[in-house]
Formats: sequence, C-alpha cells, structure tokens
Amino acid sequence: MPLWLWVILGVVTFLIAVAIYDVSQRSRAILRNFPIVGHLRYIFEMVGPELRQYIVTGNDEERPFSRDQRRWVYASAKKQNNYFGFGSDNDMEQTPGYLIIRHATFPITTPHPGDPLYDPTYQIPCAKILGGKRARKHAFRPASIVNTSAMSYGSLSGRAVEAINRGVKLAGAMQNTGEGGISDFHRSGGDLMWQIGTGYFGCRDQRGGFSMERFREAVASAPVRCIEIKLSQGAKPGLGGLLPAAKVTPEIARIRGVPVGKDVASPAAHSAFNDVSSMLDFIERLADETGLPVGIKSAVGEMAFWHELARQMRQSGRAPDFITIDGGEGGTGAAPLVFSDHVALPWKLGFSSVYRALAEEGVHEDVVFIGSGKLGFPETGLLALSMGADMINVAREAMLAIGCIQAQQCHTGNCPTGVATQNRWLMRGLDPTLKAARLANYVVTLRKDLLQLAHACGQVHPALVPLDSIDIIEGLVRRSAREVFGYQPVWGLPSDDDRAAITALMTEARAAA
Repeated sequence: MPLWLWVILGVVTFLIAVAIYDVSQRSRAILRNFPIVGHLRYIFEMVGPELRQYIVTGNDEERPFSRDQRRWVYASAKKQNNYFGFGSDNDMEQTPGYLIIRHATFPITTPHPGDPLYDPTYQIPCAKILGGKRARKHAFRPASIVNTSAMSYGSLSGRAVEAINRGVKLAGAMQNTGEGGISDFHRSGGDLMWQIGTGYFGCRDQRGGFSMERFREAVASAPVRCIEIKLSQGAKPGLGGLLPAAKVTPEIARIRGVPVGKDVASPAAHSAFNDVSSMLDFIERLADETGLPVGIKSAVGEMAFWHELARQMRQSGRAPDFITIDGGEGGTGAAPLVFSDHVALPWKLGFSSVYRALAEEGVHEDVVFIGSGKLGFPETGLLALSMGADMINVAREAMLAIGCIQAQQCHTGNCPTGVATQNRWLMRGLDPTLKAARLANYVVTLRKDLLQLAHACGQVHPALVPLDSIDIIEGLVRRSAREVFGYQPVWGLPSDDDRAAITALMTEARAAA
C-alpha cells in the first residue's frame, strides 16, 4: 500500500479514536457534544494569553462577562489556580464607578489549610433570620449568604437544573426554582426557594389563575424553605415571559399545567392581587397556609410602589419576609433588546432607592434583603452586602460554573453546552454529578473571597463591613460609597441584635473548628 494511504489511514484512525474519547468523556460538554472540532475552542483558550496583544478584545472587554470574570469562575469551579499575575490590568483612574475596598491596618487573619481553625466550606450564615420578624412557623437562618437565583426548568435543561440542585446541597445553599414550577430535577436533595410568577406554574387552575389546593400540594412535595412571588425580573421587567413551543415538552407541560407544544406566556401582571394592600394580603395568606417565609422579587422602575409598600408595612404590620431586588443588567431570560438594555434601573441604583424608601419609614430591619444582578464576584458581592443586602443570588455565574461558555444562544434552544436547551443531543454533554461539584466549588470560593475581604476590613462577617470601607473613584476623585448612595451612617448594617447574633455565630464556628 502506498505511503500516502498509510498516512491517510493513520490520520483517520487517530480522528476516530479522538471522537470516541470525546463522546465518552464527561468532564467537557463541548467535546462531548462536538467531538474533534470542539478541541479548537480549548486550543484558542489555551493560547489566548500569549496572543493577547494580537487580538481585538482585552481581558476586561466582552459582555456581559469579561474574559477575566469568566476565567475566575471557571478556575474556581474546577478548583484550579484562580490567581492573576503581573498586577492589575485595570485602568482604575479612568474606569467610571471603579470600586476600591479600603482594608484595615490591623486585619483579621483568615485560617488557611492546615490551620486548626480552617473551614473548607467557608460557610457564612445570613445575618438575619428569614421570617423571624413575623414569627413564621418555619422561620430559619439561611446557612449561606450565597444562593442561586431564579432559573426555570424549561429555560434550562433538566440536567442543568439537577446539577445546580445537587451543587447547592453540597455547598449548603438554596436553589431558586424560577417561575416554571418544581420539577423532578429540583428534587435531588437541595433546599428550594420556590418562585411563583404571574403564570402560577405548579399552582395553577385550569383558567391560569392561582390555586391554593395545588399550591399546598406542591409545597408538601418538595424541600421548599421559602416562597418568592415574582413581580418582575431584570431580563424583561414589565413584560412578562414566553417559553417557546419548542421547549414545551410533555414533561414541562405536566409540571407547569399547560398544553404540550404551544408557546407558554407569563402575563405581565398578577391576577391574584392588583395593588400593594392586596399583595400584602396574598403574602399573608400563603404564609398562614404553610408557615413558610414569603417574599417578593422585582426589578426597580417607578418608586411609588416602594414608598407605598414601606408606608403600609409601618402602618399595618403586614410585610414580605424578604425582598429580592434584581438589576436591569441581570437576567438569564431572553428578551427584546430594548427591555434588556433600557428598562429597569441597574442594581446599585435600584437597590439603594428601595433600601432608602424602607429605611426612611423605619422598616428596613423588618425584612431580609436579597440582591441579584451580576453580584457573583467578590467585590460586587461585598458592595451589595455593605449596602444592606443580607444575601446574594447568582444566576449566570452559576451557569458559567456548570459549563456555560457565554455563547448567547439561550433564546434559540441550541446552547452548545447543554445548559439552556431541551435538545437531547446537546443535553447529554452535561454530566449533573460532575457539574454539581463545580457549582459547589464556585459557591464556596465566592464565600471564601467574601470572608477574606471582610477580614481584610477588620470584620468577622461580610455584612458587618460598613459602606464607609468602600470608595467609588472617578478619575482622581474618590467618594465614599455611603455618600454616593445617600445613606445615613447606620444604614446597610445589621441591627445591634443581629450584629451580636452573627458575631457570636462566627466566633462559635471558629471555636468549634
């Protein structure tokens, strides 16, 4: 046989061997879904640093998450080295709104591996008891200040939902179900925050309205720790939602209580209530029925609602147990460009406006605040906690941790990594067991960095870091974050009782270790 035939045979044999390896391995969804050609992605990623001066985009470009941010999430999820060398490549003085954390001269030492006080889980409990102010029967102190945000089964694949659920169990955190109902994939051991949207999926009657009977059945069927009523989200605030017919499989239809193979629309507004007072009555009905903490989630637009909510909380004693504020820059859902780019305030502006509205009425300590909207990084997470958020929820960062490569194909159903699709071939590339560990690794790493930042500021818990410890710089001018957001000196910090309780908990945890 001629030499050239031997060469061709050798190449073909090699490619077949690579293809067999790619489709049988489970660690990389891209290779499993796209054998052979998927290696190009990893080659380009590997040589990127060496070629950075020859390519168009820099480490802090590309959106919504920069290359540096994605690299940090990927390395943290895989327990690889997530350090960066050769100093910062950020132009601190020329980046508008750049955050600077002012460390203490005498910081607290964070225990490291080998230290008797070292805790490998870096578990950081919430500074407040969820449902404690209104003495809900099942009030509890969330074990983790970092949890996952609302991502429905249907918009995400079953394997992705299962990976997140298993991951939050490993990390001691909670998973927000999203508004698509509680699926079988949510029942892998992780605690749930069940989100109820305008479509009332999972607690819906035949006409699409709210059903208390189905609501009771769903709560009893799963490890639901709290209920979140979604008013709006950062992806498409004020618009409602749409699950394309292609994603409405028989299983999704069963879970949501809708027809198979037809577009599923979530209305823009709720039918169970139509103003602040009736919303508070609805919250109390759900809490009385289950004993669970019940809260609301919203992006921030007009402020009249929030001022009226604060006033009625003060006057009537009725209140949500928690308030989740989503930023206009957040959201995993597909949306019209104008809504994702121009509707709802960015998180910092939205959250600070709502916090001030409640603080001015003296009711800000009566609720647990949760922040979501690109807060899954240490510096933005610490800022959120210093502004008064008691917990932070992560969504797209969690997707990155389980394999998302920011292909931005979520709205097409063709996600190449099997995260945001119902395509069976693409889903098979995602191994829930492996990705669960990566999700947990990311959550633990984020908590570790938040704790290290708190210790650098001389505090035992991230929620105790005051806003005066964070500056926002514009050129050569720096201003305290408290001044920028118009906070009074004590705003953003836990009450004296909560401060004492969380300090004691953190001290006891170190002593027990």
